[in-house]
Amino acid sequence: MTAALNHRFCVAPMLDWTDRHERYFLRLLSKQTMLYTEMITSAALVRGGKKQLLKFNPAEHPLAIQLGGSDPEELRQAAIMAAEEGYDEINLNIGCPSDRVQAGRFGACLMAEPHLVADCIAAMQSVVSVPVTVKSRIGIDDQDSDEFLQKFIETVAAAGCSTFIIHARIALLKGLSPKENREIPPLDYDRVRRMKARYPALEIILNGGIDSLAKSKHLLSTFDGVMLGREIYQNPYLLAEVDQQIYGLPAPVPGRQEVLENFLPYIAQELALGTPLQCMTRHILGLFRGMRGGKQFRRYLSEHAFHKTADLSILQEAMACLPSNVWIPSRQLDKEIV
Repeated sequence: MTAALNHRFCVAPMLDWTDRHERYFLRLLSKQTMLYTEMITSAALVRGGKKQLLKFNPAEHPLAIQLGGSDPEELRQAAIMAAEEGYDEINLNIGCPSDRVQAGRFGACLMAEPHLVADCIAAMQSVVSVPVTVKSRIGIDDQDSDEFLQKFIETVAAAGCSTFIIHARIALLKGLSPKENREIPPLDYDRVRRMKARYPALEIILNGGIDSLAKSKHLLSTFDGVMLGREIYQNPYLLAEVDQQIYGLPAPVPGRQEVLENFLPYIAQELALGTPLQCMTRHILGLFRGMRGGKQFRRYLSEHAFHKTADLSILQEAMACLPSNVWIPSRQLDKEIV
């Protein structure tokens, strides 16, 4: 699928959020959006042998795996495992500022070591045919300049990386939590815009502070792609119009009811395999955001889906909180429960 990759609209890798259940759900809303896994450390794959971390449903394509690490040999082995599993892209995390990630010598702190990042990219590209990309910040701590970012991009690009996903904030490695690092450092789209102008042959995807399709379409006049994170998780139905508005496809926009109906067989299958209901329903809490009954739907699932015995009847009861024009017919739910 490599040749078909299109980064015009991407959903960011988000720890504890973009797991395989969330990605399957999001794919029901958009067929074209590029999806990313949570960050998976190369050590967890290689030293721990946790190949189950690579599990995904074929319906999730196009799908990239995000790896965290700084050992070129370890990343080389992890890349082989990911490619063999069928991922369409391998993305290296050079943007996470958490203390735990820094202690492992990866994430945003690696922006200060562009030659090591280049070695990691080269090691992975030497053994896989899928694209190897980088997700970074625009700087770290007091290294907050165009020159710093230029050196990073040029060094890593020389190793063969042609796609850079850039979160348009610096990362402050001391004193701020990961959440604060997503909100407190100011956005600087202009710096990323200057990078695109300086390196027109590179694919530059903008991340950070994008919260609507209108804003996305405006930014796409400058950048090769946009990446949204928290807004998609909290308001997933935003994705429903991406294929039409961003990719220009004539496919009809799926309704909320249709999306949930299409998610039911997956939930039923996972329940049969022993997956707790809450693992799936926590991702759909925002599906009816802004609609009458949406708060009650969300509250009911939050209060009842975590029980060990929770099944699809809980979802049926939650749907009863919604007006009839978005309610799934009982026969559909009864069919899945049986």
